[in-house]
Amino acid sequence: MIQMLKLAFRNLGRNRRRTFFSALAMGLALALLLFMAAFIQGEVGSAVEASIQLQSGHLQVRTASYDEAKTSLKWEDLIESPEQVAGQIASIGPVAAATPRLYASGFLTTRNESAGVRVVGIDPTSDASAPFRMGVLDGAFLAPDDREGVLIGAPLANRLDLSAGDSVSLSVNTSDGDVAEQAFTIRGIYSTKTSSFDSVTVFLPLAKAQVLTGAQDRASTIFVLLKDTAQTEAVVASLQAPGFQVLTWRDLNKLLIQTEELASSYMAYFYLIVLAIAATVIVNTQIMSVYERTREIGILSALGMRGRRLLALFLTESGFLALAGILLGLVVGGAFVAYFTRYGVPIDVSQFGVTGMLFSDRIYTELTAKDAIQLTVMTLIVTLLAGVYPAVLAARMEPVAALRAEK
Repeated sequence: MIQMLKLAFRNLGRNRRRTFFSALAMGLALALLLFMAAFIQGEVGSAVEASIQLQSGHLQVRTASYDEAKTSLKWEDLIESPEQVAGQIASIGPVAAATPRLYASGFLTTRNESAGVRVVGIDPTSDASAPFRMGVLDGAFLAPDDREGVLIGAPLANRLDLSAGDSVSLSVNTSDGDVAEQAFTIRGIYSTKTSSFDSVTVFLPLAKAQVLTGAQDRASTIFVLLKDTAQTEAVVASLQAPGFQVLTWRDLNKLLIQTEELASSYMAYFYLIVLAIAATVIVNTQIMSVYERTREIGILSALGMRGRRLLALFLTESGFLALAGILLGLVVGGAFVAYFTRYGVPIDVSQFGVTGMLFSDRIYTELTAKDAIQLTVMTLIVTLLAGVYPAVLAARMEPVAALRAEK
């Protein structure tokens, strides 16, 4: 066995340049796959996290008749005494925060321009409002008793050329089907680093939003954050009550989850295609090696080396190429992943027309041990399979015909 390993290693060293480039092809293929797997994992992970923190929460409690698509403000569709309901939910052990939120559609108007917005009434003191409070770039955050202040996102402020302290007019739909309009002062400009959310979402203190929309002491939903996502189903079971619906983050992010599942299924085919392309280099390398060593194969056969040992010899050479390519791929791919894990990949999702999902403006790669191991094993298997045909070709050579081959 040791002699075969030495012989295989020596054979690869005969043409070091060809061996290097063959290993390089597999290494670069593995590096590309590692980066793609880390990018997809980081993209989906950041989208789920952004949606939970900004939009869906881990759970939402609503009335049974509430339809989010219609942003209904009818009293029968809203939760009465939402502060009391939120307090009861917050008392459950796994719950980190529970707060009422009121949603309404509206228009933000300046002297020259206007933009459609989603108005969200929030409790500024709630822990669930931390992403908006910590994201203030200019001005100040809202106060619970503020009756004339509004918080807008940085993309919207840039589009309408607004700054903290400027005056705007906000028009919103009301519970009786009319439109209410009022002048507001921009208290602050925030950024969650998620442009698709920041460009359309405007915040008011909950009390002011209730008055402006005519909802009075009602809210659209109770937004719930948990200490551990794994406790979602257990909390759902404890929140079941007549007249209410409890939606999990999976229910509220179906499009995102379906996209993740679809991407995962198609990525396996993409991985195989990339490795298959790189494997053709291994096939060509080994076939060239077989024809260059035809007389040598004939001599070895004449000396008693059987076909299965010749088969094992060429497969061993393929194994060495695979190991070299894997080591190179792990180094190069690991370096790329480490860099983009720290600095991220800037991306503008709006250019791709993606709606209904929240993607951060910068994607940070995240490589899991499972993906790294699976791709490494896949690369090894594909490389070994690529060496089967040349090995079989060498093993089936007739000794006499091989010895008569021209040098």
